[in-house]
Amino acid sequence: MSVRTIGVVMNGVTGRMGYRQHLVRSVLAINEQGGVPLSDGGRVKLRPVLVGRNADKLADIAAKHEISDFTTELDSALADDDNLIYFDAQVTSARVKAVLKAIEAGKHIYAEKPTAESTQEAIALAEAATAKGVKNGVVQDKLFLPGLLKLKRLIDGGFFGRILSVRGEFGYWVFEGDWQEAQRPSWNYRSEDGGGIVLDMFPHWHYVMENLFGRIESVYARAVTHVPARVDEQGHTYQATADDAAYGIFELEGGIVAQINSSWTVRVNRDELVEFQVDGTHGSAVAGLRNCRVQHRSATPKPVWNPDLPATARFRDGWQEVPDNAEFDNGFKIQWEGFIRHVLEDAPFPNDFASGARGVQLAELGLRSSAEGRRIEVPQL
Repeated sequence: MSVRTIGVVMNGVTGRMGYRQHLVRSVLAINEQGGVPLSDGGRVKLRPVLVGRNADKLADIAAKHEISDFTTELDSALADDDNLIYFDAQVTSARVKAVLKAIEAGKHIYAEKPTAESTQEAIALAEAATAKGVKNGVVQDKLFLPGLLKLKRLIDGGFFGRILSVRGEFGYWVFEGDWQEAQRPSWNYRSEDGGGIVLDMFPHWHYVMENLFGRIESVYARAVTHVPARVDEQGHTYQATADDAAYGIFELEGGIVAQINSSWTVRVNRDELVEFQVDGTHGSAVAGLRNCRVQHRSATPKPVWNPDLPATARFRDGWQEVPDNAEFDNGFKIQWEGFIRHVLEDAPFPNDFASGARGVQLAELGLRSSAEGRRIEVPQL
C-alpha cells in the first residue's frame, strides 16, 4: 500500500475552530489513523503548514504537536509547490484577500464559512476558483452531525410523508466578559470585523435546509443586538455593533415553512444546543447534535386544550429514540477526507464555493429583511 504526503497550508489555526476542529481533530487525527484512504488502496497523509499573524502562538502550537513548518508569511507558504491545498479559518474580514491570493498561486481551496462578507465577494471567489481550475470547498460540518444524519435517514426513508414545517432553536448565553470571561471572541460582536450571528449562522441554516428540505424561496428575519456593550479580551468595554440574536422565517420549495431562532443571549432549556423539529403528515422528529427522537402518526396522542386542569400526559414520553445504526466520526474530519479525495481523485464534493455563496446570500438578505422590515424573495444563484 502506497502512502504519499501532501502539504496543506492552514491559515487561522490560532483561533478556536481552526485549532480544535481543523488542526487537532481533523488533520492530525487523519495522520494518526494512517492517512486518507483512496480508491486505489493508497493513503495520503497531510503535512500541515501553519500560518498566522502571531509568531509566538504559532510556535507554541507547532512545538506542542511536533509540527516543523509554521510562518507568518503567507506568500512563502503559497510559493512551495509541495503545498497543494490552502485552508482558511481566519476571521471573515480577512478571508477574501487571502483566498484570492491562494487561488492565484494555483492552490486548491478549502475554507470555513462564510466564504465572504458579501454575496458579490462570495460569487467572485467561486468564479475566480473556476477560472483558475482549482478545486474548492466550504466547511458545512452540520450535515455530518449524528442527529442530522439520522434525520436525513428518516427523510430518505419517507418517514414524514409530506413535510409541513421545520422549527429550529440554536444558541446559548455568551457571557458579556465582565464578571465572567466570554466564550466567544470579541470580534463576533463587531460588524466592522465581520461579526454578527446572522452572518455566522444563516450560512449554516442555508446548507442544512437546502440539503435536507429543499431550496429556500424567501426569508423574513429580525436581527437584533440585545446586549449593547461587552468586554473584550484585554478587559476593555466596547460597543457591540453586530447582531447577537436573529429570528427567521424561511419559505422553502414545496410549501415547507421553516422557523429558526439563533441567539447568543438565550439560556438553554432543551436537550442540546441546537434542535430541529420536523413535522410531517405521517410523523414528526426532533433532531439535535447527536440524538433524534420520532413520533409516528399511529402513536400520536390526542390532547385536548383545557387550561383549568393540570396536564396528566408527559408528552416527551411518547417519543422514540432513533438508533445509531452506524459509527459516527467527527464531522469536520469526514469533510476533510472528502475534500482530499476530491482534490486527488476527483471524488464528488458538492459543498463548493457556489454553495458557500448561496449561504452568504441568505445572510445578506436576512440582514436586509431585518433592516427593511419585510419578506424578501431569494433569487437563484
